[in-house]
Amino acid sequence: MVLSSGEGREQGGEDLRAEQGVLCDEVARLLEEAQRQGASDAEVAVSRSVGFSVTVRQGDLETVEFTRDAGFGVTVYDGQRTGSASTTVVDARSARDVVAKALQIARHADVDECAGIGAAALMAGALPDLDLHHDW
Repeated sequence: MVLSSGEGREQGGEDLRAEQGVLCDEVARLLEEAQRQGASDAEVAVSRSVGFSVTVRQGDLETVEFTRDAGFGVTVYDGQRTGSASTTVVDARSARDVVAKALQIARHADVDECAGIGAAALMAGALPDLDLHHDW
């Protein structure tokens, strides 16, 4: 998992690194479930966002909103066939359900000679800190 914020902090002061272990556990649960259900390969993408919005109309405060979203996209491979599904919760039941849905899609998909996860040698290794996050 790669964290792009400079010192592991996102806007709003939350420590992303504290959540990294939890997210890794949830990804592991999904990958283990895919293996258990018979996928030949699987990959999981995690998205997480936090937002803050203030609306002012004609000089008066109208709304203040705080949003926090997380999602997990699961792609499974049944040989050279691919299926994807997503969820926002990763308890045992939702992991089982989202993987089952992705496998169901894969089993109805056409064979794609180019489908699959790339070789480990082609994957990025140590990623540099790009210093992309700067608090206001």
